[in-house]
This record gives sequence, structure tokens and C-alpha cells, in this order.
Amino acid sequence: MKSFKIALIPGDGIGPEVVAEGVKILKAIEEKDPSLSFSFTEFPWGCEYYLDHGTMMDENALDILKDYDAIYLGAVGYPSVPDHISLRDLLIKIRKGFDQYVNLRPIALLHPELTPLKNKKEKDIDMLVIRENSEGEYSGAGEWLFKDQPEEVVLQTGVFSRKGVERIIRYAYEEASKTNRTLTSISKGNALNYSMVFWDQIFEEVGREYPNVETYSYLVDAASLYFVSQPERFEVVVTSNLFGDIVTDISAAITGGLGLATGANINPERNYPSMFEPVHGSAPDIAGKGVANPIAAIWSVSQMLDFFGLEEWGSAVLATIKKIIREETYLTPDLGGIASTQELGNHFVELLMKDN
Repeated sequence: MKSFKIALIPGDGIGPEVVAEGVKILKAIEEKDPSLSFSFTEFPWGCEYYLDHGTMMDENALDILKDYDAIYLGAVGYPSVPDHISLRDLLIKIRKGFDQYVNLRPIALLHPELTPLKNKKEKDIDMLVIRENSEGEYSGAGEWLFKDQPEEVVLQTGVFSRKGVERIIRYAYEEASKTNRTLTSISKGNALNYSMVFWDQIFEEVGREYPNVETYSYLVDAASLYFVSQPERFEVVVTSNLFGDIVTDISAAITGGLGLATGANINPERNYPSMFEPVHGSAPDIAGKGVANPIAAIWSVSQMLDFFGLEEWGSAVLATIKKIIREETYLTPDLGGIASTQELGNHFVELLMKDN
């Protein structure tokens, strides 16, 4: 039997609601396949925990989590907690502490009616964005000098190490090579004359080892335009922490919204657990109303299953996502339906078990 220990951090807002539906999928798979076992431990960390304890999670949280096979995160954020605290003291702390330097964002149009782009079909929007996830513009390095004085100065320093840049670019080349897809690098070398020129240089250096991979390189402003006007240009994309954050939100907009946006934070060497999450945020305005879209959270379960080496189940979950969107009967209000979060999740289980 294959057993997997999963740490649940449902978090804030709609996080607990959508994570519950993802767990429901895993439990259904376990029931269907007796060779698999998933165990879950839930942790109460997040903004509510911060308001009670002054910290987003326990001081020894990383020691607690390190022996799990995966972390399943719901959402982090609440209006009364500053975003830089909720983000840096939980999500980024886990990403950096567990060296989850690969952020995988699959971008796929699941139904033509979901995109606001004219005349775009499923084949036109189908890419994987690989974002550097451990350093770059989100390194947290810098200084705040002469605060609240007329000569106040703020320094925000991006950190780009050869190790960090080379390993994410090599990961992207490997992915493009094994899947026979093109690879596009997104940078900004014309303006950022140190960090992005360095990035472009390493992209070319590593590329010499992969002569079979067709490559492109765009400035981030041009790439953002192409994401909207010609998304078919992109198959595998590699970019820095900040630029990856921005272009993947553009990607969400052209594929149906954040309710369909998922992400995986991967430590490829598996020295530490990897973390899987929907990336739609905590949406406190709809929390508790039972209308949150759980599809992104379920898609992150598909990514988790792939990471566990259970690709058949991962593909089955993704196929069921496409099927439930085509059916249109059990969609949540953000997708034009009237189903509740739980109704969509329950119907999802029915379809998944019926087809597998």
C-alpha cells in the first residue's frame, strides 16, 4: 500500500470551504483504490491565529511540517492583517524554509466560453508557467532609512544567485525537452541591467545543453501583451518571482478567473514537503456563504497526485474538472451557475467515481 501524510492548512476566508472539497476527492480516491492511503492532519494557522497569538503559525511550524509528504493550503489573508505579514510569515516562510523553488502554474482554457478573448479555443491557451519561487524580487532584502523624515529612502533589493537562477531555468528546459514543447523566458534586461541581463545570460548558457528545445525570450511588457493577444505563442514559460506572479494572474483572467487558478510549490529533490494551493486568495466577502468555487483547490489535488507519482489519478481529476465545466449544471455563481461549493464537490465525486 502507498501511504501519504498530508498537512492541511485551510487558512482564512474561503480556504476551509475549498480545502474540504479537495480532501473529499482524496478520500473518494482512497475508497475506490485500496492500494492508496491518505492521512490528514489539520493546523489552525493563518490570520485568525495571528490575531489570537501574534504570529501566523507556531514558531516550530517548519519542524512540525517537515515529515509530511505534502502540504495542502487553502488561502491566507484577512482585511485586519497587513498583506505583507500574512504573506511573508506563512506562505513565503514555508516556500523558502522548504526550498520550494519551483512554482508550477498550469494555464489551460477548459471551455471556450470561459475566456474573454475573441475566437480563442482550448488549443490556443495551454501552457505551463514555471516561476522562480525562492529568491528574486521577493527575497525580502532591503532597508528603510530615515523613516518619516523628509530624506526618507527605501531600498528593495532583488537577489538573483547563479544557483537560484540556473536551477529554475534548467528545470524549465528539462520540462520543455521531455514534453517536446517550446520554452519562453520572460525578463526585462533592457531596464534591469544587472538582474535581468544575468537571467538572460544564464538562459542562453543552459540552453546550449538543450539544442532540441526551441526557445524564445520576451521582455515582460511585451509578454504581457502577447498573453492577451496571442497566448498560443506560449507552451512552457520560465520567469522570475515577481514577473511570474503578474503573468499568471493575467493567465487566470484569460482562462475563466481566479476560481480556476491553481499552483504547486515544489521542492524537486524531495528533501522537504511540497505545497499545493489554489491561488485565488481568501475572498472574505463571500466566506461562509457556500458559493466559493472549489475547482482551483481540486485542480491543486490533481497536481499533488501527479507529484506523488499517481499520474493516472491526477489525469482523471483534471478530466473530471473539464467534464463538470462542460456539463454546466453544477457550477458556482462565479462561472454563471447556481450550485453551492459542496454541491459542486459532491457531483465531482460522483463523476470521478463513475468514470474511474
